[in-house]
Amino acid sequence: MARRVFFSFHYQRDIVRASQVRNSWVTQDRQTAGFLDAAAWEKVKRGGDAAIETWIEDQLNGTSVTVVLIGAETSSRKYVIHEIKRSCVLGKGLLGVRIHNLKDFNKRTDTAGPNPFDILGYDRTWGRENLSQIYRTYDYVANDGYQNLDSWIEEAARAAGR
Repeated sequence: MARRVFFSFHYQRDIVRASQVRNSWVTQDRQTAGFLDAAAWEKVKRGGDAAIETWIEDQLNGTSVTVVLIGAETSSRKYVIHEIKRSCVLGKGLLGVRIHNLKDFNKRTDTAGPNPFDILGYDRTWGRENLSQIYRTYDYVANDGYQNLDSWIEEAARAAGR
């Protein structure tokens, strides 16, 4: 089944790595959301928090899964955290994909950052769980994301009942 996916990531630091993941997805005839070129992103940012949150909401509309592309600083990004929280509230499938081992334009990898799913929690009737206890995280390089991203997304969608 074709899925429309929202990719959440730290734009300034990880756009090159995120684009590699996204491009591997769309070359397999898939649909994405959450990608802007630099000029469009700057325009959205100039509108302030309300404009960014409206853009995020519009991008999440019609998606079934949010893929959080985890780089060195992803867990500290305000809008990534907002995107994860909104995805939970909206009942989206959710998964993390570590991208620090992908090479940038200078052919360098990055350091592994904290998993935002370890930081965020979900209140359940029996107590609070970290999202990492609920949602899976993969390493794009070590777990062969090029071949497996589709199945990870499908698994996340099914787990969310989508």
